[in-house]
Amino acid sequence: MNWMYLGEEVVEAPAFASGFVYRVINNINGRMYIGQKKLLTSQIKRKAGKRNKRVIKESDWRNYWGSNKELLEDIQYYGEANFTREILLWCKSKGDMNYYELKYQMIEEVLEKEQYYNVYVGSRIHANHLSCNKKPRS
Repeated sequence: MNWMYLGEEVVEAPAFASGFVYRVINNINGRMYIGQKKLLTSQIKRKAGKRNKRVIKESDWRNYWGSNKELLEDIQYYGEANFTREILLWCKSKGDMNYYELKYQMIEEVLEKEQYYNVYVGSRIHANHLSCNKKPRS
């Protein structure tokens, strides 16, 4: 099952995006999970006697289902075909991902409703982390 965005299958990410906020839906029992995923990952390649080199490559976002243990167990039990992955919002920065993931989780009350797999929310977000920040720096 591929990612969906606004009812259409996602083939490529927009050029501006560094990641996204998503929802995974169990189509059998209606349970859901809200999370975020980065599009790129960086690794440091170490070579003896040489400088370390940082390598940036595409993350596993195309095959990613989430980090929640119970969700992953249900995907294994029911099969990927019984789940829907939808991108709620493309984000320009890690700060945007943190903010909007938390915003969606709060709006949908993921810790208060049994229909959600989420068992943890929270993030330290500063106004300067957001790409849409309009507040002047003090």
